[in-house]
Amino acid sequence: YEIIGKVLSSWCIGKRAAWCCIFANPQNLDISGLISDPRSSPFALALQSATHMMVVPTRNTSIYSRIWCVYEAFLAVESG
Repeated sequence: YEIIGKVLSSWCIGKRAAWCCIFANPQNLDISGLISDPRSSPFALALQSATHMMVVPTRNTSIYSRIWCVYEAFLAVESG
């Protein structure tokens, strides 16, 4: 439950809801069709309407060792 504590301690003041990117792409299916054009992937489209993005690292794996996580961070920075 490490992630819950990290999310709560990083929560943006005044925000009442959050959407988790893990729900954008089916995690256990072949998603090659969904991400063949990364800029039109479900996550990228959702991020376009977001006002904030929160990155929640865990002790198990560095998010920066996963190319998709790095790309998501890039999109967030690029969109301002």
